[in-house]
Amino acid sequence: MQKHMITLCLLLAVLLTFINSLSADDVSLPVNSPARTCFSPGGGCLDVLLKEIADARVEILIMAYSFRSVAVAQALIATHQKGVKVEVILDKSERQEGYTPAVMIANAGIPVYLDGTHAAMNNRVIIIDKKTLTTGSFSLTSASEGMNAENLLLVRSAELANRYRENWLMHKKHSEKY
Repeated sequence: MQKHMITLCLLLAVLLTFINSLSADDVSLPVNSPARTCFSPGGGCLDVLLKEIADARVEILIMAYSFRSVAVAQALIATHQKGVKVEVILDKSERQEGYTPAVMIANAGIPVYLDGTHAAMNNRVIIIDKKTLTTGSFSLTSASEGMNAENLLLVRSAELANRYRENWLMHKKHSEKY
C-alpha cells in the first residue's frame, strides 16, 4: 500500500510539473534587448506608443481590453494607409453603440475582432514588426495617460515578440469579426 502511495505521489508531482510547464514560458533575453519604461499620469506613454505605431513597417497586432483613444485610432489608420498590416483583438465589451475608436478603425479597413471566450480578455499588448513588444497596465484610453497610475514596458526582442504573437494568433482563432 505504501509503495502505491509513493508511486501515486510521484506521478502526481510529474503531472503537476508538466501542467505548470504548459502555462508558463521562460524567455531569457539577450543582453542587447533594449527596453524602455514609462509611467503615467503624464509620463509620455501615449507619445511612446504613437511613435512606435508611426515607425512600424510590416505589422501591428494589438490585444486590448479597452480601446477609447482617438489618437491611437488615427495613428493606426495612418499606418494602415501606408501599407502596414494592422489587426486588433478587443474584449467583447467593446461592442458598443456610437462611433467609437473601434468603429473608426474597422471602417478604415483594419480587421477588428472581439474575444468573447473569456470572462475578460484583459490583455494590453502591442506587437510591432515581429520584434517590438509593448505591455503593461497602460490602456488605449485617454485616462491612462492623463489620470491613472499606469505603466508601459517596451522591449525590443524578436523572441519575446514571437511568444506574444503566438498568443495573439491563438486568441484570433476563437474571436469573432467586429
